[in-house]
Amino acid sequence: MPDKPPPARVVFLGGLGRSGTTLLERLLGEVPGVAPLGEVVHLWARGVLADEPCGCRRPFSACPFWREVGERAFGGWPDDLAHRMLRLRRRVDRTRCVPGLARRLAGSPARAGSTGSTGSVTFAGSSGRAERPGLARPVTPSEVVRFAGLAESPELAEYAAAHRRLYDAAAEVSGSPVVVDSSKHASTAFCLAAAGLDVRVVHVVRDPRAVAHSWRRRVPRPEDGRPMTRWSPARTSLHWLAQNLSLELLARGGARVTRVRYEDLLDAPAAVLGRLAAEAGLAPRLDFLSAGRADLSPAHTVSGNPVRFTVGPIGLDPDDGWRTAAPARHRRLVATLTWPLMIKYGYDRRPA
Repeated sequence: MPDKPPPARVVFLGGLGRSGTTLLERLLGEVPGVAPLGEVVHLWARGVLADEPCGCRRPFSACPFWREVGERAFGGWPDDLAHRMLRLRRRVDRTRCVPGLARRLAGSPARAGSTGSTGSVTFAGSSGRAERPGLARPVTPSEVVRFAGLAESPELAEYAAAHRRLYDAAAEVSGSPVVVDSSKHASTAFCLAAAGLDVRVVHVVRDPRAVAHSWRRRVPRPEDGRPMTRWSPARTSLHWLAQNLSLELLARGGARVTRVRYEDLLDAPAAVLGRLAAEAGLAPRLDFLSAGRADLSPAHTVSGNPVRFTVGPIGLDPDDGWRTAAPARHRRLVATLTWPLMIKYGYDRRPA
């Protein structure tokens, strides 16, 4: 029998939305040996249930890559599986869960536990047993618990086990040892790390004034033309603090976290990408980069900002339009609310 392929090496991009995670994922996806997956946390609602387009522009259900991933991981993409994952997410993957997950990460033996493939473990359906034909065998929740070493949290174990199966299947189908999940949410990174998955987190930060300006803009969703969510500068500041402080806590808990500033990515993309590729165990080949631009090929990414559909040249010029477009009172408000972390991350809090 052929040897089972090694488990995927997972790179998780964390940070508040509009901080550059989608662009970073697309650039990493051009490095040989890397498969960008998009925002896996939204795959179940937007891909499986809503059948929104993959980054290749085919509907999720018609994308050959994701069809094969679903068959290998779960025996297909049944609706009951998607609904079960959404229920689990509401239970274990929320910002309010971060303090408890941090305590678990710091003290649970799961940190040194299951870091490899799920092996023969199958996803437990909503009835408590795997009912989907084509899966290896029915598995009870207690078996999933033993896999993750989390006897006191079977829902977290089940949630993480499903991610592990998905990552490994995507690596096999793409032929890439490294997969990138740009789900962003610190709580998702905590779930994976606390359950013992071997995950490398890239903490992406951007000047909060630029992020706040982006959240105020009217941007249509490329999938259906509806406007994307908009936030006030004050609300964006609070979310920026919550996500970044949570990712700081994740690093203190022992997870492998590398911080990348969006501004540094644009200023020196080869240096940033070379460092991240090396940390993922890859020899970086960056011939897709040229002066001030990158050439992007199609990618099978689920969910994310419109950059996920870009194919061909894309500019990597500094994005400083917010300095003049954002009202001065908004810039002052954001700086007042976020200044401790702004200073930590090297941003000048004085008027831009």
